[in-house]
Amino acid sequence: MTKPPRKSSKPLLRDDAPIRGRPRRQRDPAQPNLPLDPMPDRIDPCLALLKPRPPKGPQWAFEVKWDGYRLAVHIEPTGIRILTRGGHDWTHRFPAIKLAAMWLPVGSAILDGEAVVLDKQGRSDFGLLQQSLGGRGGKKSSNDAIFMAFDLLYFDGHDLRNSELDMRRHLLEDLVTVVGHGDIRLSEEIEADGDQLLASACEHGLEGIIAKRRDAPYRSGRLGDWVKVKCIQSDSFVIVGYEKSTAARAGIGRLLLAARKGKKLVYVGGVGTGFNERNAYELREKLDGLITSTPAAAVDRKGAIFVKPTLIAEIEYRAWTDDGKLRHASYKGLREKQDNAAVYEVE
Repeated sequence: MTKPPRKSSKPLLRDDAPIRGRPRRQRDPAQPNLPLDPMPDRIDPCLALLKPRPPKGPQWAFEVKWDGYRLAVHIEPTGIRILTRGGHDWTHRFPAIKLAAMWLPVGSAILDGEAVVLDKQGRSDFGLLQQSLGGRGGKKSSNDAIFMAFDLLYFDGHDLRNSELDMRRHLLEDLVTVVGHGDIRLSEEIEADGDQLLASACEHGLEGIIAKRRDAPYRSGRLGDWVKVKCIQSDSFVIVGYEKSTAARAGIGRLLLAARKGKKLVYVGGVGTGFNERNAYELREKLDGLITSTPAAAVDRKGAIFVKPTLIAEIEYRAWTDDGKLRHASYKGLREKQDNAAVYEVE
């Protein structure tokens, strides 16, 4: 018989809005007399492999899956750097996270995590994050975004990538407060059976869960040490065109989407829901600047307006049809170039 999920030290879903905590005191700079490792300028992230079901066994640790932008926070002697998954410097986009990093009691560190904006129920919302940054290509900085830290790759002169996850987490939990509500928070491990945790996450409207091997080092790439299981499928697709509508916001009736298949793009259907007034008009303005007479993928849709395949949209969907089209798709927002989001690949 499986155990029910252990009650967390703080609720996953809070009824109130996020409250900012007071900065923590500086730590004692004295360090052990150990050889120091050079601090990496950048580390390619470890990526989670998508699986239909959670893995079994005590060697797996579970966390909530956050829906935002993957970031690395570098705390260096010269200052703070916040890098996207693609290695772009977004320190200026997250001033609240930068300030919180300055107050962490550590001389040098690299934290791996996700920048998110929480809704009123405490769930991460990719659309809210995008709005706070001014939309794709926007220049706004976000004071609403918080950083959910889930790994520690470098700590006070020591490269931790060859250490097991359990050791890295132990140090991270000492560094990032568990209880507070600041702009850098700990993504907590949850002791639970994977299937039960997934069911609970889906019931609360979360995106899914992440499973990580406790004994694994930190390896860049999608190698299976981390596994993601989603409640609702969500992937990135290329916008290759749209259809007009006289009734819909900004006149966009449907976006036409494509996935990668080898070096080509293949049409996988469209999406006509998920737009609000603001993002619809911003999207239409971008699309009208990309109109072309040459379709990037074979699309047999009367009245389709084709665009150059430069915009990548994050799409939620329930399933695939037998002929390879998305079912019950909903638009979540545009991915940033700097985020280096991987476009869905058709096998």
